[in-house]
Amino acid sequence: MGCGKSTLGRALAKELGWDFIDLDFYIEQRFRRTVPQLFAERGEDEFRRIESSMLREAGEFDDVVVSCGGGTPCHDDNLAYMNSRGTTVWLRATDECLLRRLTRHRERRPLLAGRSDDEIRAIITTRQAEREPHYSQANLQFPSDDLEDRRGISASVARLISLLPAFRG
Repeated sequence: MGCGKSTLGRALAKELGWDFIDLDFYIEQRFRRTVPQLFAERGEDEFRRIESSMLREAGEFDDVVVSCGGGTPCHDDNLAYMNSRGTTVWLRATDECLLRRLTRHRERRPLLAGRSDDEIRAIITTRQAEREPHYSQANLQFPSDDLEDRRGISASVARLISLLPAFRG
């Protein structure tokens, strides 16, 4: 959350001339419910089943950049599936950067709404520790602190493309 998946993913897809899929939005469009509504109505286990199914559907498309939710790689062998379909990228932002981004727009995120900076810092630390064993299986790790303006986004896209196996010279 807050590492820049949608920002960098959308810019990368545009630069490549590919489609961009935000997996949470894809799910919401299909089920006509928000992710928080699906969680509340169906529970986490059923949501994760839906998420895995929709990931596998999106993963069959050609020339697409998929931005998945932060929990997606941690369930149902999803990261192994993603690695089998293309290049996976773990966007790594510093805790300070994540805190700055997440506190700036905390009310837009149900998990963070009404929480103090210290509570958000604790969520960042806990989530990073829980998810790192999964994220570390991604093909690439890429810094995402520089996604603050157009120049930083553009430079990051160029650096990322140079690291992608399909685009190396």
